[in-house]
Amino acid sequence: MRAPDMPTPEAPWWRDAVFYQVYVRSFADSDGDGLGDLPGITSHLRYLRDLGVDAVWITPFYPSPQHDAGYDVADYTDVDPRFGSLADIDDLLARAHDLGLKVVVDLVPNHTSSEHPWFQQALTAGPGSRERARYLFRPGKGRGGAQPNNWESVFGGPAWERVPDGEWYLHLFDTTQPDLDWRNPEVRAMFEGVLRFWLDRGVDGFRVDVAHGLLKAKSLRDQRGHVHGGTDLPADRQQRSAAELRDVDEPMWDQPEVHDVYRAWRRVVEQYDGDRMVVGEAWTQTPESMARYVRPDELHQTFNFAWLLAPWSAAAFADVVRGTLAAVGLVGAAPTWVLSNHDVVRHPTRYGGGTRGLARARAATLTMLALPGSAYLYQGEELGLEEVDVPPEARQDPVWLRTGTVGRDGARVPMPWRGTRAPYGFTKAGATPWLPMPDDWAPLTVAAQRQDPGSTWAFYREALRARRRFAHAGDEVEVVEGRSTVLEVRRGPLTAVCNCGRRPVRLPAGDVVLASGPLEGDLLPPDTAAWLVRG
Repeated sequence: MRAPDMPTPEAPWWRDAVFYQVYVRSFADSDGDGLGDLPGITSHLRYLRDLGVDAVWITPFYPSPQHDAGYDVADYTDVDPRFGSLADIDDLLARAHDLGLKVVVDLVPNHTSSEHPWFQQALTAGPGSRERARYLFRPGKGRGGAQPNNWESVFGGPAWERVPDGEWYLHLFDTTQPDLDWRNPEVRAMFEGVLRFWLDRGVDGFRVDVAHGLLKAKSLRDQRGHVHGGTDLPADRQQRSAAELRDVDEPMWDQPEVHDVYRAWRRVVEQYDGDRMVVGEAWTQTPESMARYVRPDELHQTFNFAWLLAPWSAAAFADVVRGTLAAVGLVGAAPTWVLSNHDVVRHPTRYGGGTRGLARARAATLTMLALPGSAYLYQGEELGLEEVDVPPEARQDPVWLRTGTVGRDGARVPMPWRGTRAPYGFTKAGATPWLPMPDDWAPLTVAAQRQDPGSTWAFYREALRARRRFAHAGDEVEVVEGRSTVLEVRRGPLTAVCNCGRRPVRLPAGDVVLASGPLEGDLLPPDTAAWLVRG
């Protein structure tokens, strides 16, 4: 199996980079208000550099009413005062670049906040106006003016909200997040201006939220078959097989015209030096549909969620590796790999939780890091953090508020930096974090784990250092057949082996470079992975 050509020293930095996602609200609070901020991130950039990552992806910090943790943007070219100022983002960029780190910022183009000036103008202007044409307003159906189609929100409930004059607007997420009409040239022009604003300030790239959702079927026809409010919620997709996803009718997602948007964006980005890049969050139904977003004239990368969605299974992981490399190979793109982010249950918990879940999480991470392409890490995974059971009265995710279903707050609890009790250095002593932090996290803080050579933090640091040694290990990837409970991948001189079974297995030939847990002589225990180098 052949992956896309791996980069030479002159190739774009992002092709084999390790990205670290910073969830701005939960990383570090500098002013004691309980909410993370840009100066807090800047103060910990050296930590990220020393951990061994290459780039930082920062979630939205723009002015917002914060109904969806900043993914409801009211102004795309400023900083919310809760997070700092434009001067603070300039300082962050300068400090990151001084340390050799790239910075990628989040862009939310599918929808705006309902408090965005455009939407406020649309409400005032009324039906048929130029202002409403920027969004997806429609009259009701039938004599009673029922909602225009049967679509449901990702966050639960109807995807349409009625305004006082009788028209409805589409919101595939919360009612405070009206969807834009990307067939309107004003919308396209506005976002190209946003790209240029941040590129001019020195950002190295963009992560595009809901990259597959900008264009809807022009007819806005009904969704055929079973309608489910969670058809795009990552947590929902974790419970559904690839075959089930291929059978879902989705007129609101992954429409062919969306690719024209990214061709235009590619032209904008390529006018800037420094190999600026764009990575898309595209929850598509197959590896092949995912690969269409990374054709040579479109996005540079898209998140490959296949491994994240796979169960703990050597066969499932092998299928992900084969399918991913085959798909991106068709378009000459580099693959990406990710196990956790702010929208999904943390992978130690997905893999069973406790000691076993953490062992499996470390093994999956080590195996992932052996593969060609780039890797995306989520803040706190280097500490082995698990999903937190946030008390109902403290939950803030709109999924919980709209449906009563436990949402994504459990993966968003703030980072523990030091100390023996909350807030563990995340904010000033005595301040209250925006989400409560567990009482038993003292052994998991950065400070505590730095003192323990067997900690998960120490493992991540060693794994990222080892990965640099093999970044150019070749573009040939072989998935070795023969053992149903063991994933064995060979890439150049490197062999990565992961035991997903219940019994120890014999290691293949080679010298051990690194293991995710203790070995038993020449045996690889269950829920453990190792890298070996063949002579």
